[in-house]
Amino acid sequence: MLKKRIIPVLLLKNGRMVKGKQFSNFRDTGDPVSQAKIYNAHNTDELVFLDIDATTLKTNTLVDLIKRVSKECFMPLSVGGGISTIEDVRNMISAGADKVIINSAAIHNAKLIHDASNSFGKQAIIISIDLKKENNEYVVYSHSGKKREDIDFLEYLKMMEEAGAGEFLINSIDNDGMMNGYDLELLRLAESNSSIPIIICGGAGHFEHLYEGLNAGAHAVACASLFHFGDNNPTRARSFLLNKGIPMKNLKGIIF
Repeated sequence: MLKKRIIPVLLLKNGRMVKGKQFSNFRDTGDPVSQAKIYNAHNTDELVFLDIDATTLKTNTLVDLIKRVSKECFMPLSVGGGISTIEDVRNMISAGADKVIINSAAIHNAKLIHDASNSFGKQAIIISIDLKKENNEYVVYSHSGKKREDIDFLEYLKMMEEAGAGEFLINSIDNDGMMNGYDLELLRLAESNSSIPIIICGGAGHFEHLYEGLNAGAHAVACASLFHFGDNNPTRARSFLLNKGIPMKNLKGIIF
């Protein structure tokens, strides 16, 4: 059985970590380099950095940050925010990112995904999709949840997979920061219409939610509030999931 991953997410705004609810009301949660060091000490499976201002404000602060983090941390790094060209992808990977996360730019430019996948390999390309549920339908949003896109979610999944995506990061805007659990309906819909790994994001408030997401078909569970606002860490989360029978990727430091 494919081993599962726990992926902490660090949202960035003006070079600082932030966290909000439903993509709004952000508050400062600390220094990203310091937090990355803590996750590195817990042998975290993977760490995601998302610059939530980069697309709308055309900022480019991620490269320097990733260079700093990659010098001190040895876990895989996935990086997103404002990536819209092959040169952006190359810069991130050169700075130390193992994977790039592309959201808004992919919606109207499948060629970018095709070219990036051919140049750097499918394993390096994550397509992030933010969704709201409206009238019992899942609607795709871009630009950090600010722009409603007139595209069909399932058709978009197929298009991105054919273009060369290696993974999907599926994020529920409705559940984001609420800590009431993942949108399992959304997860199952995405999983049943994709043949590549699904990372589910948005809503985890305790370890049982991680179990629910993985048990429902996610290949990995991504979370921010769970680790920011509670006495929780990836080591404890892995132990909990192992006790529930979930095969975990990174077992270093776990005592059976």
